[in-house]
Amino acid sequence: MKSKVENVDKNVVKLTIEEDAQRFNESLKKAYQKTKGRFSVPGFRKGKAPMNLIEKFYGENVFYEEAFNIICPDAYEAAIKEHGIIPVDAPELDIEQIGKDKDLVFTAKVTVKPEVKLGEYKGLPVEKEQVNITDEDVQKELERIQDRNSRLVSVEDRPVQEKDIVNIDFEGFIDGEPFEGGSAKGYTLTVGSNTFIPGFEDQLIGASLNQEVDVNVTFPEDYHKEELKGKPALFKVRINEIKYKELPALDDEFAQDVSEFDTLEEYKADIRKKLEIDAQEAAERKYENELVKKAVENAEVDVPDVMVERQINNIMQRINMSLAYQGMDLNTYMDIMGIDEKTMREGYREKALEEVKTQLVLEKISQTENVEASDGEVEEEIAKMAEKYNQNAEDFKKHLQNDDIEYIKDTIITRKTIELMKQKPEQ
Repeated sequence: MKSKVENVDKNVVKLTIEEDAQRFNESLKKAYQKTKGRFSVPGFRKGKAPMNLIEKFYGENVFYEEAFNIICPDAYEAAIKEHGIIPVDAPELDIEQIGKDKDLVFTAKVTVKPEVKLGEYKGLPVEKEQVNITDEDVQKELERIQDRNSRLVSVEDRPVQEKDIVNIDFEGFIDGEPFEGGSAKGYTLTVGSNTFIPGFEDQLIGASLNQEVDVNVTFPEDYHKEELKGKPALFKVRINEIKYKELPALDDEFAQDVSEFDTLEEYKADIRKKLEIDAQEAAERKYENELVKKAVENAEVDVPDVMVERQINNIMQRINMSLAYQGMDLNTYMDIMGIDEKTMREGYREKALEEVKTQLVLEKISQTENVEASDGEVEEEIAKMAEKYNQNAEDFKKHLQNDDIEYIKDTIITRKTIELMKQKPEQ
């Protein structure tokens, strides 16, 4: 096999690949063996006709396409390896010469991974935030835990108040006509949560159990559904149930119920300690993110559109998986938000571009600094993952695919690369 490469556009190369006639003739024979069962030739059972008769009956080029499909993948892989090319998309193939007893000549135009020109990436001027956990922070966390341990109490002897949790039926009308998506039964709403259209929840305050209330609102001008923007609407609402949260007292007994501590003061000290650890970790992540962001800003890289599109696909897939946990899919979400797929994808273009740039720059830094993941580091990471899932490390490893191992290696290399970036450059 012979091949040559030429640049045809920014981050696009064209490979011209040539396989000798003998190799192509061998591929023709393989193509015959693979596909002969598809052809019927008078006088022969299907799949039993000789190669030359099938060619005579169907045309000499009958096996060319299959022979090309047999020979092309290996030839293409050998060519990109020979020239050190890293494709980021499927090649655009074009056959220039094909035929029995002839050299096969074809071209493969492909987008390749772009070159990255690094700028400064060590000792960058980024300051880590100082962590300061206040008494107010501790109190807020304590109240969050208090709320989590509250119980709902049904109300029958008073009307709806702010922060009550109500169960309602409602139906919306515009110009006296019901509109799509404007009704529901058994809907649970926290009054004052600002979940609904401005003014809706306020008008429930003072309503009694089983009372029917007329709620008049106007849809905001920036509402996600075009047909409802700025429209006045009437909602007929029925109060099915009223509840409020009964919070436990914040005392020693509470501390004993929700923790291993005997007193509230001991529990608050533990909360402070955990908040400080969390805040330190958050500050470290932010510091690292800022370092990487600066390094990316200092680098020069021209990201091909195909890499951006692929990353948008990844983002959309992540969103879809997240929505699935909430019992929703991407199409339903887009319908609720009043956007189409094209608009949503465009909205994530800048994010996708930054993510690809970051990946390329970190990869280049790790290559420049010869950062690698040793077998021992990989084993240690697998052991940590197994412990997290309460599994034996060896049993856990048996279920890992090659792609999983490569992902673990990449994670280790990225982590070590960022640690290296924290170092001050040698003077």
